[in-house]
Amino acid sequence: MGRIQITKELVESYVCPEWQAHLEVFDSEIHGLYLDVLKSGRKSYRVRCHVHGKTSVVTLGSSVDLTPERARLLAAEVLGKIKLKKTHFGKNDVAFGQTIEAFFKDNYLPYVKSYKRSWDTDESMIRNHLVPNLGHLYLASLMPSDVAIFVEKMKKEQYAPGTINRALVLLRYGYVLAGRWGLVSAEFNPLKLFKNLALDNKIEHFLTSEKANALLFEVKKCNNEMLYWIVSFLLYTGARKREVLDAKWDQIDFDQRSWRIPKTKSGKVRHVPLSEHALQTLASVRKIYGPMHFEYIFANPKTGLPFVSIFAGWNAARKRAGLLTIRIHDLRHSFASFLVNAGRSLYEVQEILGHSDMRTTTRYAHLSRERLLEAVECIPNVS
Repeated sequence: MGRIQITKELVESYVCPEWQAHLEVFDSEIHGLYLDVLKSGRKSYRVRCHVHGKTSVVTLGSSVDLTPERARLLAAEVLGKIKLKKTHFGKNDVAFGQTIEAFFKDNYLPYVKSYKRSWDTDESMIRNHLVPNLGHLYLASLMPSDVAIFVEKMKKEQYAPGTINRALVLLRYGYVLAGRWGLVSAEFNPLKLFKNLALDNKIEHFLTSEKANALLFEVKKCNNEMLYWIVSFLLYTGARKREVLDAKWDQIDFDQRSWRIPKTKSGKVRHVPLSEHALQTLASVRKIYGPMHFEYIFANPKTGLPFVSIFAGWNAARKRAGLLTIRIHDLRHSFASFLVNAGRSLYEVQEILGHSDMRTTTRYAHLSRERLLEAVECIPNVS
């Protein structure tokens, strides 16, 4: 078939003849761009190009996702980068046709799921940030300018520097793996020039007892009745969110008032002492959803499994309480602050939180103004 100007109307009208495996309709405006129509009815934009003396085909995307105008822009971008020799290919030239979205979904995630406990955090970052902003670009064509635009957009959307840094770390590691697997050249990594944003680690949010009560009051109004017990237990134990969501009844020793966490962030078993308030929270849950019903303490009543996310209910409650800056992890900060302000030593806080380094514990040591005033009153009168 000769070259023709591809339009939206023509795309919708094309059907692959029964005697052909697929139909190729070449565009008259961009040399090499064509619409590939399969017998199944699926239609994709592709561009045929020459790299290192070989003919390669780059898949731009489905006609459902791309308009003809957008396909032309992407094709021009691909051909332009090849012409300027800015594209970095791996062992397999066809890999250039793999988008960043396809790489992270089809290659990266299956790999990290095999060993990384927090792979769901990566999946969330890929789904919410990388795919919407960079997913349409090709793995081998990403330029530092693309990354800079991505970072600036996240800044304008008021994402915290820590969130932006996690996105950069994930993207950087993705290219390390792509180079290791031969999908791009080993020396190619458009993140090389990017440093993580500076963080102000001195800023820590924590709750006073009044704010904690206000938060729990609003949490109790949520449709998710389990959320109240989850937030309460987080406050009373200082544990991490995932540790609480994955907690099981057989990890609780009521006689010893202890909770054994088998898998912690450090990879070591940790024993958390349980206060009366923590035990009362467990008792309340056990009355309705005890071990006779579910293996997990704070299970989703609909599935019997741990909640994947509790953000919606949490976010609504903190908004109503006027505590929008408070994160779930700040409940852990608050727990440590309550202990220190009650006169407990940093060593005790370190042991309960399970920190291997005392320097980490000191970040949670927020002393109340009252205790600081008490401290300075110890200075003798020298007049």
